[in-house]
Amino acid sequence: MPQATPIKVVEPRQRALLVGVFVDGVTTKGEFEASLDELEALADTAGAVVIGRVVQKRREIDPTFYVGRGKAEQIAEECARNNIDIVIFDHELSPAQVRNLEQVVKRRVIDRTELILDIFAKRARTKQAKLQVELARLEYELPRLRHMWSHLSRTEGSPGVRGGPGEQQLELDRRRAYRRVAELQRQLSEINKRTEMRAKKRSEMFTVTLVGYTNVGKSTLMNALTKAGVYVEGRLFATLDATTRVLILKHGQKALLTDTIGFINKLPPQLIASFHATLAEVRHADLLLHVADLTHPRMEEQIKVVEQTLIDIGASGKPTIMVLNKADLLPPDVDRDALKRRFENACIVSALTGEGLEELKERVEAEYRKQRQIEIEAIFPLSCGWLIKWVYEHASVLSEEVSNGILRMSLLIEKPLAMKLSSMCNDGYNGVRLIIKDAS
Repeated sequence: MPQATPIKVVEPRQRALLVGVFVDGVTTKGEFEASLDELEALADTAGAVVIGRVVQKRREIDPTFYVGRGKAEQIAEECARNNIDIVIFDHELSPAQVRNLEQVVKRRVIDRTELILDIFAKRARTKQAKLQVELARLEYELPRLRHMWSHLSRTEGSPGVRGGPGEQQLELDRRRAYRRVAELQRQLSEINKRTEMRAKKRSEMFTVTLVGYTNVGKSTLMNALTKAGVYVEGRLFATLDATTRVLILKHGQKALLTDTIGFINKLPPQLIASFHATLAEVRHADLLLHVADLTHPRMEEQIKVVEQTLIDIGASGKPTIMVLNKADLLPPDVDRDALKRRFENACIVSALTGEGLEELKERVEAEYRKQRQIEIEAIFPLSCGWLIKWVYEHASVLSEEVSNGILRMSLLIEKPLAMKLSSMCNDGYNGVRLIIKDAS
């Protein structure tokens, strides 16, 4: 299908001007500046070169230009003086505001949402990710279709024909767009069903999912824990596709570890909706590893953004370990115990150097045992060879001792398997005793 509206992709090395509006009582000055810093990082990820910023303080948003008319003219002068190619607003603009601004500044104008969508479009590699991004873009662009043909007169239609060529073309584009949206939703619905089926099959295994703000080192941690070979880049949204690998724990238990897309402040709702299948990995996880960047000056705000996003996608309230990453960049005099006390169930690690990873795996195993396993003291006559072989194959042996033809074992075993073992022992194995030591 032809594109419903011109896609304003940021071209490599385009010179960009950032615009932010600080509205009294909506955000703090620190939050406003951090958001603009993040917008600059997004522009860099998209390939633009940020030349400068224009900031305005207002009591309320101007409905015509978002900024006032005078500020729009100032932006136009700045664009002409610095040879700016594209103006990027740190806010979602209405279609009318984009049109009005472009008429004044004589440059391409995009907002934060469109910039993020452009980055996702560039980073999408798999068919699923490409479909998800295309759906998000179409849902973003559909309300903006009515301005695409505003240059055509509505009064040029022939007698008896409703509207002019602009209205007719608008209706054609709208129909094409809705048909494409329906087709994308159908394809993604099939993907969602397959994802749900995979998730149900995986429920037999303990599933752990990495979540966190974008660019906090989730993929590096994934590689460090599983040698997954996931692509790593020091930019925002380096990875869009979920990657799953087997994580081997201390006593040989196997868990599935999944890396997902990073979250960000003001993540477009269209992306959250279209990435339903990918984010299903988060909703079905037994345990979340919430990765945060210890060195980031606004780490706590990023943590809150992630927690709110988890609520938005229906994945809040799950067992979670807070993984404070990039410990190798901490100054030596930092009180690490105090850092841990600030966050419930926190673990300080460096995915790059390996510091703290063994402790993290022990924490994962502890949660695994809590949810899935029990500890059993088992006593077997050595004559029960087949039963003992079954135990070695299906349980983790913590300790064992042989005396007078009797084998004493301390076992970690999955709760359903413990019930099966108990049933097997009741089927004629004399002298066998099972004592549950930990029924948590």
